[in-house]
Amino acid sequence: MDIRELTREDASSVVALWTEAGLTRPWNDATADFHRALDGATSAVLGLTRDDQLMGAVMVGHDGHRGWVYYLAVAKAHQRSGVGSELMGAAEDWLRRMGAVKLQLMVRSENESVLDFYERIGYETSDVRVVSRWL
Repeated sequence: MDIRELTREDASSVVALWTEAGLTRPWNDATADFHRALDGATSAVLGLTRDDQLMGAVMVGHDGHRGWVYYLAVAKAHQRSGVGSELMGAAEDWLRRMGAVKLQLMVRSENESVLDFYERIGYETSDVRVVSRWL
């Protein structure tokens, strides 16, 4: 298995993976998100491949203090095989190199079953509420 920073050529396969995993939303252009991450100096999309097959991907970003993880997805055929843990380890390493001292991520309320995964790899639920507004 190989983990690398993905490139523009990977966009369609990554967005297909995110869609399969149920992470995309009609009001959010996942392809544009992918390209913005690649264009940013403090963000990237990491992919785990084997024999040139994309098994999982994760978007990472750094806001100057905290690291953020978005769009962690593992292909259904490779779930529960360690791919998610490997990707989170790579995300942590990338963010550490960027100077992040803390990593945060958001989990949609309808996807709470994934919280068990994050707890197994050492994450804790924070006592924080996310407040938002469309602009």
